[in-house]
Amino acid sequence: MTTEHQTLALILFSVFIAVTLGITTWVSRNRHGSAEEFYAGGRLFSPMENGFAIAGDYMSAASFLGISGLIALFGYDGLLYSVGFLVAWLVVLFLVAELVRNCGRFTLADVVAARMSERPVRIAAGASSVVVSVLYLVAQMVGAGSLVGLLLGNSSAGARTLTVVGVGALMVVYVSFGGMRATTWIQIVKAVLLMGGAVTLTVLVLLRFHGNFDQLLSTAAERSGHGAKFLNPGLKYGGDWTARFDFMSLGLALVLGTAGLPHILSRFYTVPTARAARRSVVWAIGLIGGFYLMTIVLGFGAAALLGPEQVRASNASGNTAVPLLAAFLGGGAESTGGAVLFAFVAAIAFATILAVVAGITLASSASVAHDLYASLKRRHAKQRSEVAVARVAAVGIGAAAIGLGLVAQNLNVAFLVGLAFAVAASANLPVLLYSLFWREFTTRGAVWSVYGGLVPAVLLVVLSPVVSGSPESLFPGVDFQYFPLQNPGIISIPLGFLAGWLGTVTSTEEPDVRKHAETEVRSLTGAGAV
Repeated sequence: MTTEHQTLALILFSVFIAVTLGITTWVSRNRHGSAEEFYAGGRLFSPMENGFAIAGDYMSAASFLGISGLIALFGYDGLLYSVGFLVAWLVVLFLVAELVRNCGRFTLADVVAARMSERPVRIAAGASSVVVSVLYLVAQMVGAGSLVGLLLGNSSAGARTLTVVGVGALMVVYVSFGGMRATTWIQIVKAVLLMGGAVTLTVLVLLRFHGNFDQLLSTAAERSGHGAKFLNPGLKYGGDWTARFDFMSLGLALVLGTAGLPHILSRFYTVPTARAARRSVVWAIGLIGGFYLMTIVLGFGAAALLGPEQVRASNASGNTAVPLLAAFLGGGAESTGGAVLFAFVAAIAFATILAVVAGITLASSASVAHDLYASLKRRHAKQRSEVAVARVAAVGIGAAAIGLGLVAQNLNVAFLVGLAFAVAASANLPVLLYSLFWREFTTRGAVWSVYGGLVPAVLLVVLSPVVSGSPESLFPGVDFQYFPLQNPGIISIPLGFLAGWLGTVTSTEEPDVRKHAETEVRSLTGAGAV
């Protein structure tokens, strides 16, 4: 990128930041400071608005940058992310959306605590939500660093550091001053921009091949250097038994993890009724489905037009495939058209990162204040003090995400999100499903379910090749790798369900049948829902 082209991209970044800060300022002047306003935006959003916000929250840097990059590098095996991220919404639609909206108030712990001893359940679920959120935030930080590194020619590690710190600071501002209302509108604006950018690039790629998708695939296979293997399973996950188990583990995490993501669950509380929550998911599925179909075209388009080697030369994990493709489609990086399209796509990607980190930070700070802080006090905190704690928590969570994001700069963002999904599916999904559908479930079962999934998932990640033992690890100079898989889902998800069952059957507590009946009626009918 020339200096003029870098300036253009930075101007577009600045315009989006100015618009979002304007939204945050406007919202902060019109809020009344209650917990319902801060956490749920007053529950005033329509299904369409919330559907766009859900799509904006879900289509993260992993989707736009990471998935297309993985497809460009590994062909068919990269498709697992697109398919897994989309299929996961069927679980959300049929098992979670309406029931969670009826049973909860602000967080996942509200659903579980409705029929359990509140304090231990809220502490467990709150801690799990924070861990998942921080892992997800790290992926967004890595995406931001990769994007600005490409913009500046990968010449300045200091610039990447400043970018990650800047993104962290902005997300704290969005959450602290605007709450859920500002975050939602930022996500809606981002979803519209992202869909517009994806449609533009997809049309340009297909025009290059005269609308012939078969020609696109064959050209991508030829440029990849792997021939037909590029279009068949196994290039990334088809080697030894370890790679194949990794494939299954990742698939489980992606399909089951969405229903346990705190920032997705919190979106169901921003609409007035359970029916509106379900309609929100229908809107989101339509938008998300269309987007992930386009990531397939963009990934194979990058492989066909740029070649995996050029993508890998820019970023070893493929995170910069889409911006590079945009520059190529516009006429090359040195041309005005290429610079404009690159700047447009880079600005959209940056907007994606800012919107997603705002949603995740809000959900995790809500867990800290509404679950952990309120539970650790002898008496529940007043609403205003709870909101104040949430704002302070946003700062701490942002600092943690910044630190980890700086360490993980060389990992693929889609891969990092896969880890967050694995932890969510291991710790949050079992306790959520047991609470909604198992009459005999007890407090001990709930606590064991959360920790029985969370601790093994985090421990297995620490002992995996992700952290040490290989040149691509977070710490390549040391080796304490004892777990061979990169994604722990295939082990930790069953352990979460097993721990919940074991804790329940060994508990001396009698299950509260009356509370279960109340919860069941409330979840199915909405009677008594907030």
